[in-house]
Amino acid sequence: MAKMIHSMIRVLEEARSVEFYRTAFALDIAERLDFETFTLIYLSNPETEFELELTVNKGRDEAYDLGTGYGHLAVSVTDLDAEHRRMDDAGLAPGKIVEFNRDGSLFARFFFVTDPDGYKIEVLQRHGRFK
Repeated sequence: MAKMIHSMIRVLEEARSVEFYRTAFALDIAERLDFETFTLIYLSNPETEFELELTVNKGRDEAYDLGTGYGHLAVSVTDLDAEHRRMDDAGLAPGKIVEFNRDGSLFARFFFVTDPDGYKIEVLQRHGRFK
């Protein structure tokens, strides 16, 4: 069986992105690998083995075009309201909390926050299929 282990996104400024993911999701650097033309930074936390890989291409000074194919990353939290307040207090400008119902019952409660490179991250209340 295949096991999902990480997702990679390209970022423009390492320090800015690492600080965002540390503040927003308590992700810390698990490993940093420097190569001649790029740097890979693996971020993780004790909640899961899944990692976020940040790729910084050296010499690039233009923001990446996210195109129309990128959707979002998603994380689940125990207390959505508390996380929303915490991110708001940290100046991360989370979007409004949305309740999404299906067949008359709650399917998901969530909000989105955007990282410094424009990537959207969905923050979901742990409920139902969103563990």
